Amino acid sequence: MVGLTGGIGSGKSTVAGLFANMGIKSIDADDISRALVAAGSPVLGQIVNHFGKDVLKADNSLDRQSLRRIVFSDPRARQWLEGLLHPLIRDEILAQLNSSSDAWILLTAPLLLENDLDSICNRVLVVDSPPALQISRTMDRDSTTEDEVKAIIASQMDRQKRLDRADDFICNDDTLAALATKVKRLKEFYDQQAGHSHQAG
Repeated sequence: MVGLTGGIGSGKSTVAGLFANMGIKSIDADDISRALVAAGSPVLGQIVNHFGKDVLKADNSLDRQSLRRIVFSDPRARQWLEGLLHPLIRDEILAQLNSSSDAWILLTAPLLLENDLDSICNRVLVVDSPPALQISRTMDRDSTTEDEVKAIIASQMDRQKRLDRADDFICNDDTLAALATKVKRLKEFYDQQAGHSHQAG
């Protein structure tokens, strides 16, 4: 399994999508997290009991922006939420991994390294972008303020530390076509690695 990570706004989802277009299946930690906190779920009930009904939208679904503001301004709140969600996310990742028969799959997780999910991966791929690009992309995508994005970046692993722990990295500061070329090259490399591993097994 290849673990894909990177800071917010670095282009993880775009890279995951390019791999998917080439037929590579992926497990997405964010998708698992969203499913866990779906309207009416027991996990969402625990979140509401802890933070109050202000984290709900009118339709009783989670107001992710409201919750994000709370947890990125209060380290203890973030610690509580991560303590609830991360073990459940890890269990579901392992369940999906165990049910896969593919030569290799992608695990996309923003907090891959922070949560030691790299321990279940064969390689770690980091998508990296200059901080100014991260900020502008996230502001455009999520309608957040610059200060909010900077707070999220500050809460994530230091950029250089993340790069130091990468087996492979992609610099996403160019066109989509240039990014696709880099992803194709890596896909071929991972196919080759998976083939060697299979033969050795």
